[in-house]
Amino acid sequence: MPKTAVVTARIEPDLKKAVESTLSRLGLTTSQAISLYFRQIEFQGGIPFPVKIPNQETRRAIAESMNPQSLPGFDDIDDLFNDLDV
Repeated sequence: MPKTAVVTARIEPDLKKAVESTLSRLGLTTSQAISLYFRQIEFQGGIPFPVKIPNQETRRAIAESMNPQSLPGFDDIDDLFNDLDV
């Protein structure tokens, strides 16, 4: 079936640019990614990922991950496991 339907959406220009860069590295066009997303909605009968507000601990972890210099580093796996008390 030919692709003839048009979807128009308004998004932030910086978000569009960042997403298109990521999609390019994946070898996908924006249209292909939207088609893939729509197909997953169809197959799964809804949004194909959980849509919820993260709790305080998750928000803190996300904020920390935005500044990788503040994250601990480890010389080897044993140091990591010791830090995790494993």
